[in-house]
Amino acid sequence: MDGAEYMDCSAEEDIELATATARKYGLPLEIIDLHKEYWDGVASYAIDKIRKGLTPNPDVMCNKLIKFGCFEERAGKDFDKTATGHYASIVEQDGKIWLGTAKDPVKDQTDFLAQINYLQVSKLMFPLGGLMKNEVRDLALKAGLPSAKRKDSQGICFLGKINYNDFVRRFLGEKEGPIIELETGKKIGTHRGYWFHTIGQRKGLGLSGGPWFVIRKDIQENIIYVSHGYDVETQYGYEFGMHDFSFITENPWTEGAGEYDVTFKIRHTPEFLQGKLTRTGDTYNLVSSEKLQGIAPGQFGVIYDKDSRICFGSGEIIG
Repeated sequence: MDGAEYMDCSAEEDIELATATARKYGLPLEIIDLHKEYWDGVASYAIDKIRKGLTPNPDVMCNKLIKFGCFEERAGKDFDKTATGHYASIVEQDGKIWLGTAKDPVKDQTDFLAQINYLQVSKLMFPLGGLMKNEVRDLALKAGLPSAKRKDSQGICFLGKINYNDFVRRFLGEKEGPIIELETGKKIGTHRGYWFHTIGQRKGLGLSGGPWFVIRKDIQENIIYVSHGYDVETQYGYEFGMHDFSFITENPWTEGAGEYDVTFKIRHTPEFLQGKLTRTGDTYNLVSSEKLQGIAPGQFGVIYDKDSRICFGSGEIIG
């Protein structure tokens, strides 16, 4: 069984709902199969990052490479615009098109779109961006859409119903290693491979007398370091660096040295955090105005203007 076959989670419900909606309005429906491209581009990216001890964000890469990459090459190129159900918006400013945040901060998905490029964002339409989630539900109910009462999708998009640990085990196997308390150096348990654990993780460690948090990983020695308690100082930080930073539209700042007031996210949350951004060579550094829990190398630091109105782009967090 190859990777693409393993990743084949059921899309039957999606297709049924799309077919019923298209039939309701007399619209043609064409299904574009990007299954193999998805495996080659997204799932393999995730496994490669996990193997290196990093925490990937496959949903970000799916938007960049598949939804607005391969799809554009296969079908989108034949149309002037592509409409999508993401909660985001388009901002036209200074004669250019920028990726804007959604009206609903809880549903805002610009952090998942922060690796797309200017060509991609200039073709996109976000009809849900100016609506709250409950307004979207009400409109769908009034229109009698087949999907009106469907539950929100949960979990990791690219895995569907596949368990994360099962996915990782399928490709990386298991390798027993020690769990060590960071402060004392004492071995307090064992794990089945560093690749099953992420920085800041609390659940799934199998340790008694918790809570325990994953603080760091020794990839060479296959060691997980943990710390104990609800307010563990070692799991917090104020600063992180990003490499391979990608601006969606353009760099809004001059190339010279400077410190810029921004807002940012390091994981999918409704809150935009405040910080200051500087650049050293090819690395962008961000100092947060409040302490951050579980800064995970491999995840994306997503940068917005100080009013959290425009998403400028993102870079991969480095250790």
